[in-house]
Parts: sequence; structure tokens; C-alpha cells
Amino acid sequence: VQLQASGGGLVQAGGSLRLSCAASGRTFTSYGMGWFRQAPGKDRELVAAIKWIGDSTYYAHSVRGRFTISRDTAENMVYLQMNSLKPEDTAVYYCAARWGASTAGAVGDPNYPPHYWGQGTQVTVSS
Repeated sequence: VQLQASGGGLVQAGGSLRLSCAASGRTFTSYGMGWFRQAPGKDRELVAAIKWIGDSTYYAHSVRGRFTISRDTAENMVYLQMNSLKPEDTAVYYCAARWGASTAGAVGDPNYPPHYWGQGTQVTVSS
């Protein structure tokens, strides 16, 4: 299984970026897919998640209304559209997949960590 994240970069505050995650190696029908981020000196946190099948989505309070997660099941892709970026969004962003997540939010359950992780992609927002 491989999760390949891309799309990070340097952007000014108020700008936008779109992260992409290419998933391969198995069928993800029973998975929840999430974007986590980790800033220096902070714990990794779930930013947004979506179930591979269905309408369930989850957003952290800090990004609600600014970020949108989506997936293309035909292309095995998961996206994170990030608008109105703030300096506090600066972090390494990781794509992850958790089998059996009953809801999108369950992807972030610390008792059941994701089964697969992609490599991180750096997002830096300048003020």
C-alpha cells in the first residue's frame, strides 16, 4: 500500500493550496481517509477526514469553513483544498488511511491509529 502526498509549498497568508494524495496497492472501500498535520513542537492532529464510500466528513474546528476534503474513487485520489490560509496552518501534512472507520471522525481516534501513512508534504504560510 502506498499513499503519495503532494501539493505543499510556500504561500502568503490568505492564499490557497491544494494537497493531493494518490492511494494505491489495495481497495480502499472500507477505509476512512484523513489529512493530519504536525507543526514543530506540537502533536500530530487530524485536520480533515472522509470515508471512501458515503458522505461522512470531519473537519477540525480550526479549519472548518476554510478547508475542504474530497475524494475521487475512480482515480484513487484524496484532496485537501486549503483556502484563506493562516500562518498557524504551517505544518507538515500527512495523508493517512484507517480501515473500518465507522465515521470520518473516527480516523482520528487515538486508540485506533491509521493503518497506512504517506510521506509528509510541507505547507508554509508566511504572514
